[in-house]
Amino acid sequence: MPFLLGAATLLALMAALGMFSRAQVSTLKSFGIWVAAIGGLLLATLLFLTGRGGSAIAAVIMLGPLVWSWLKQPGAGAARPRGTDRTPRAGGMSREEAYAVLGLAPGASEEQVRAAHRRLMAAAHPDRGGSDWLASRINQARDRLLG
Repeated sequence: MPFLLGAATLLALMAALGMFSRAQVSTLKSFGIWVAAIGGLLLATLLFLTGRGGSAIAAVIMLGPLVWSWLKQPGAGAARPRGTDRTPRAGGMSREEAYAVLGLAPGASEEQVRAAHRRLMAAAHPDRGGSDWLASRINQARDRLLG
């Protein structure tokens, strides 16, 4: 029996980790907020039931507004509708903005643009801990200036 319980727990943990790895950040944030809110309420209930009602009331009073503000944030936990992501569009960047993104003066040569792009992508690439949004902006700036 203990073996079956352990195997079931391991399978449940592996399934939870698989879902966690595919989840969006907003979903994880919403889940964390709900876990904190429910955990806080359970803790306050346990404190109240064990004769520490004053501590329970103080905890609810102190943490209540914080949890309430988290729950009332617009779009908390809601996935963004399609087409509203922060990925830049192909035609949305001016040449001046592209120079600014790459940190170049207007009129920079093709070689300077490529060198600036390479330097910035080395730090901003998502595979190296950078963000998709910033990497796409850098790529868009390069494409705008070279294309």
